[in-house]
Amino acid sequence: MSLGTAATRTTNPLLLGLLIAVSAYVVATHRSPAPWARSYSAFAKLAFAVLLIRLVFAVALGSPIPGTHVLLTLPEIPLPHWAQGIRLGGEVTAEALVFAAYDGLKLATLLICVGAANALASPSRLLKSLPGALYETGVAVVVALTFAPHLIADVQRLRAARRLRGRPDRGVRGLLQVGLPVLEGALERSVALAAAMEARGYGRTADVPARVRRTTAALTLGGLLGVCAGTYGLLTAEGGSYGAPLLLAGIVAALAGLRLGGRRSLRTRYRPDPWGPRAWLVTGSGVAVAALLTLASSRAPEALHPGVVPLTAPTLPLWPAASILLALLPAFVVPREHS
Repeated sequence: MSLGTAATRTTNPLLLGLLIAVSAYVVATHRSPAPWARSYSAFAKLAFAVLLIRLVFAVALGSPIPGTHVLLTLPEIPLPHWAQGIRLGGEVTAEALVFAAYDGLKLATLLICVGAANALASPSRLLKSLPGALYETGVAVVVALTFAPHLIADVQRLRAARRLRGRPDRGVRGLLQVGLPVLEGALERSVALAAAMEARGYGRTADVPARVRRTTAALTLGGLLGVCAGTYGLLTAEGGSYGAPLLLAGIVAALAGLRLGGRRSLRTRYRPDPWGPRAWLVTGSGVAVAALLTLASSRAPEALHPGVVPLTAPTLPLWPAASILLALLPAFVVPREHS
């Protein structure tokens, strides 16, 4: 979230490229061989597709950016009077393409930062670190992740059995013939798992007064709304003044609600994941990058948002670029995982 926030504060392609390079280096040095670590390449491809689509839209639908450097002229399709302000085809200027490239690269960088988080964060550790109030949600996700491989294995086994018997395993008929046994096996496993979990005490809660339950719901709901509104403010240039205070207030309220909600969950934690100095350094490095680029966007907006009219080459501002290099800290303070 911090690097994504930093990416939304600039359209300078040099700074955005530096953000991509920093996140890619951290992923390359610390990515594990686990299946979720492959998501970074998928997000990178999605980011490249978003950039191409933004450029195609700028060429086909035109751009409100005026320009004098005409690259090519496409046949323009006349539109009715009620579609004024929209055009299909026409002149394609270098200024419009550069503006679209800057805008698309900002969104692509945001997607790549999210992909880095998905590639580096272990889902099992995330579920293990859930607070007590989200205990039922964590159990449901764990059960879903456990059952998914069994469903895939059942489908493959039944399709192979039908092929050996000379029966079709494709089409609507094959899908019905395979889907019903898979569904039956999933229901049998779910009933057995529910009985085993009930015997071990899963789902039992403590008696909590109604006043505490209402306070918990109000704090949690209000906190999550504050987090959403604050995050939106941080990701938009117009909400920079209210985004950080609203996000902080939402986090505090949500944590208080989760703390109260944890009282109704009677459970212990096996080998809890400690939040140590390395975790604080990783978090602090990301927050520092977001804060420094937010400050730079207000102090030196012309360096973080290079102009396109007139068309000028972007320059690399030194201290914003140096602040982005702080995001390399996790690559050196966190020990690498060995397969």
